[in-house]
Amino acid sequence: MRSVRRKDREIGTDEVIGLLLTGEYGVLSTSGADGQAYGVPLSYAFKDNHIYFHCALSGHKLENIENNPLVSFCVVGKTKVLPEKFATEYESAVAFGTASEITGAERFAALLLLLQKYTPEFLEEGEKYIAQKDLATKVFKIELTAISGKARR
Repeated sequence: MRSVRRKDREIGTDEVIGLLLTGEYGVLSTSGADGQAYGVPLSYAFKDNHIYFHCALSGHKLENIENNPLVSFCVVGKTKVLPEKFATEYESAVAFGTASEITGAERFAALLLLLQKYTPEFLEEGEKYIAQKDLATKVFKIELTAISGKARR
């Protein structure tokens, strides 16, 4: 666990992992060669202390990862704005780690994880789709080095 400033809102490791498992999407943050931060929302899957995502063959995030593979990844769970209190109820997790492209069996397993998460009722069709689009996609994993989480409920 990485410490958070607001200890009264810190959530435990199990709850952070729960958010990483159930989050609908996350925001990947990278930095460019010029030091400019870049955050991009994306679909992902989480398993065994790794976050997996797929993407196009080229693009800004890939250039940034090539320049500096250290990344962070944020997932926001349930939120509720409390206008009368000038506050928001929320739950969030932040993961830190090193991103790298994966290939072979690990790559296919990661794509299956994404199918199981987002389209469990279409696994057979999804496997065919993976086979069709195989050369048009890169797959990455983030090997986590630290996680943290906060909530206001």
